[in-house]
Amino acid sequence: MEVPHLKKQEFLTKVDDYEKNAKEWCFLGSRPMLIDFYAKWCGPCKMLAPIVEQLYEDYMGRIDFYKIDIDQEKDLSSIFGIQSIPTLLFIPLKGSPYISRGAMNRVDLKKELEKLL
Repeated sequence: MEVPHLKKQEFLTKVDDYEKNAKEWCFLGSRPMLIDFYAKWCGPCKMLAPIVEQLYEDYMGRIDFYKIDIDQEKDLSSIFGIQSIPTLLFIPLKGSPYISRGAMNRVDLKKELEKLL
């Protein structure tokens, strides 16, 4: 099962409307969230993709997963200061989101997802 892609307009309604709330994070989701910033040409992103897709299925209904193509969504990449990929954005229901840069193995990624629950 493929992780859904997120466009800017969807981000503003599902994650955070940073255009209205520029000064503070205001999470709009109803479940914790993982956002995978990637590019089609990125080798490590291609290696990480099947892991993210499997965990997407494993955590369906408990954690929302999305992918953002940095070449298609430059605004979103800029807002989060994405300089290298893959970059994973972990968003808990309460508290601040945090970022992990670089590919993660399945065990480590699963540990991070468990922290979100």
